[in-house]
Amino acid sequence: MAAELTAHELIAKHRPTLDQALEAIRTRAYWSPHPEHPKAYGENGSLDAAAGKAAFDALLGTRVDLGQPGTDDWVGGEVSPYGIELGVTYPHADIDTLLPAMRAGQRAWREAGAEIRAVVCVEILKRISDRTHEFAHAVMHTSGQAFMMAFQAGGPHAQDRGLEAVAYAYVEQVRTPDTAEWSKPQGKRDPLALTKQFTPVPRGIGLVIGCNTFPTWNGYPGLFASLATGNAVLVKPHPRAVLPLALTVQVAREVLSEAGFDPNLVALAAERPGEGIAKTLACRPEIRIIDYTGSTEFGDWLEANARQAQVYTEKAGVNTVLIDSTSNYKGMLSNLAFSLSLYSGQMCTTPQNFLIPRDGIRTDEGPRTFDEVVAGLARAVDGLLGDDARANALLGAIVNPDVKARLEAATGLGEVALASREISNPEFPDAVVRTPVIVKLDGAKPDDEAAYTSECFGPVSFAVAVDSSADAVELLRRTIREKGAMTVGAYTTDDDVERSVQEVCLEEAAQLSLNLTGGVYVNQTAAFSDLHGSGGNPAANAALCDGAFVANRFRVVEVRREV
Repeated sequence: MAAELTAHELIAKHRPTLDQALEAIRTRAYWSPHPEHPKAYGENGSLDAAAGKAAFDALLGTRVDLGQPGTDDWVGGEVSPYGIELGVTYPHADIDTLLPAMRAGQRAWREAGAEIRAVVCVEILKRISDRTHEFAHAVMHTSGQAFMMAFQAGGPHAQDRGLEAVAYAYVEQVRTPDTAEWSKPQGKRDPLALTKQFTPVPRGIGLVIGCNTFPTWNGYPGLFASLATGNAVLVKPHPRAVLPLALTVQVAREVLSEAGFDPNLVALAAERPGEGIAKTLACRPEIRIIDYTGSTEFGDWLEANARQAQVYTEKAGVNTVLIDSTSNYKGMLSNLAFSLSLYSGQMCTTPQNFLIPRDGIRTDEGPRTFDEVVAGLARAVDGLLGDDARANALLGAIVNPDVKARLEAATGLGEVALASREISNPEFPDAVVRTPVIVKLDGAKPDDEAAYTSECFGPVSFAVAVDSSADAVELLRRTIREKGAMTVGAYTTDDDVERSVQEVCLEEAAQLSLNLTGGVYVNQTAAFSDLHGSGGNPAANAALCDGAFVANRFRVVEVRREV
């Protein structure tokens, strides 16, 4: 079919956005082309709140037919953490048919060049952005996020991360010029002269293995990094969170087709219940790039066994906050309470361990003992979540039974400083909603160490008593080195302690937030400015997003000719 979107039109439409993204990753200043407020949508082709909800409702009980080759069955079975059966079915692929079809379009995609690939990706993101309200409901009812978080994190923030990956991919590809004239003097003889051509070539097919909690936010960086560098991309969603990524694949295929490219450059690999196709796909010789977010166990397996592929993993870590002293005690407690409560702690960046000297800390309100600090944090959480309507808007729903089981088991690990309570959701009576639990542990007891040095994903945190801030710093170092950390937080008014914490984070490659007491939280990062993960400790082997995240998704091939 003839292209409906010409290269000239796409460049004219999206080059300014690409240029702004390039400037943003250079300066690290705040910028986003995707509005965070729901009321910003409804004009210029975008869906407003009512239209987005209607579009989502219309999807329930339907078949998402992507027109992919090799479809041999229809699969589904998603049930919302809020209790709704989605009833949506998706194509199940015969991989032996689908993978060759995906490879067929890579030559034209490679020959299009970095700029065309980038603006096609921006067009895909623009169309997803126009449907943000629809996508928000899809994310909400597969992840359990409350609507506002699903709207922002699953919508504009995820789209920002995708665009950030496109910008980095473009920078790395144009770092080497397309052509060069090379001349080497030979004294009295004629110089040696060559014309050299340099072409970024894709590694092969990229595989995105999606996660349950943040299907778009964690899925878009790898998807768009691979696509923008010339690779076809196969998206394998988590079985409980297929819909947001299926809609993403649908949009990508539409745009690719309209731009004159093979839509099979992006495809979906949904699975039957219990089929577990990720391992099979990961070891296929056609798969040359893998992006994965999830458990450490499977991430380690991928790194060890998918030897033919470049593997990017975000696994699990033990996120730690060191509390030495503060000049804003109320602000600190309020900030930490929000961090613990957001999405019921079901974020890879949520703090788990709070290292507090057993003799207490200095504050602007006077000294506070260990017990007083822990009690203050418990009261701050209780105060934040005291109103059920506000609590539902912050907590969302427990994403799966494993999280609920960990929450319930945590009460047997030590003295409970804050008990979890059940909250009803009037709109969704079947939703499982729980407030966080805080458990006191002693850093000097080996039995307690087993608890606080293991990741306990969900609304569970440990207040760990340590002998001193110096001991806390060393425990922080050991935790990052052995278990990894996506985030580290610290509160101190002591320059020496601050330097010590910073040095640990530099040596162990962990992202650090210091003395946050306002509206920025340790478990939130901003695209184009903040780095998510570092790639330098066991929690993740890659960072979102930097040059290393995109540069090895392609290679540069040189062709030399004599002049």
